[in-house]
Amino acid sequence: MGTSSSYGGSGGGTPLVPSWLDGGGDGGGDADDGGGDGAPPSTDGDEPGGDAGDTPSVPRAPEPRPVAPAPGAADRFTAARSNFSRFTSSGGSDRRSLGRAVSNYVSKSAGGSRSASQRMGSARGAGAGLVGFLNDAVTRGATEALRTLNLEGLAGRPIEEIFAGLADYICPEGGSIDEGIARDAFVETIADLADAGITDLDGLTAEQIQTIFELYATHAIEARICNDVGTKVVTLPSDARAAQRVQTQLRDFIQRGVSDALNAARVAIRALTPTAVLGFVGDLYESAFEILQAMGEAEARQ
Repeated sequence: MGTSSSYGGSGGGTPLVPSWLDGGGDGGGDADDGGGDGAPPSTDGDEPGGDAGDTPSVPRAPEPRPVAPAPGAADRFTAARSNFSRFTSSGGSDRRSLGRAVSNYVSKSAGGSRSASQRMGSARGAGAGLVGFLNDAVTRGATEALRTLNLEGLAGRPIEEIFAGLADYICPEGGSIDEGIARDAFVETIADLADAGITDLDGLTAEQIQTIFELYATHAIEARICNDVGTKVVTLPSDARAAQRVQTQLRDFIQRGVSDALNAARVAIRALTPTAVLGFVGDLYESAFEILQAMGEAEARQ
């Protein structure tokens, strides 16, 4: 539960979707190079048709600065943390508290399924990169797909070694929590490949591509929730078996939501074009969070 980049949890006053998750742009405006139709009228009286006594034009207003994201409610993590603490204290037996923790996280802490999806940040790009590579490996063969990344030396190696070599391309290591979540989820996915019966990159089926992405999305959402709620705020049971039950219960719960979202999407991942992959991944995360909220509410009523 939690990742190597875990911390004390987000503060309530932080924005629902921090600006750095979206990668700031220039607002779409074009720089003015002094020419073209966008240049302000000249105030030079020698310009044809102009008189020296003309009133100077008003200088162009500066481009508006990006609006800072609105801070979230100071107590928006309280309910999720309280219920998650009760769930972990029970050693994984208090399913109602698990349901309340997840549903409160999506609806209150993250501000709804759409904002929760946007909070996935780097995990959206990494998920898209993973799907794109897997589709390429099926279309052109593993060796050619690896050669594109200058990793042809990994061709024919065990799939775990190939994925380990892909890590720096799918989810480059960085210093932020967001980047750590994406990378740790990828590492966790590598560890799951053998248990999922996925051993041959050249022989990937459409079902196996979906399974790999399902595993990645599950680990990414789990890490995002744990880091937001606060792995230093919520204490795991001291008993190792109880702690493992807590982690397994949470992961299975999230994987059910991701699996339902994938099945409901009815999208052939294998047929996605490179330009369509990122949109698919973002929509999938949003749908998964929506389903997880509904599942949590249903669990809380049991």
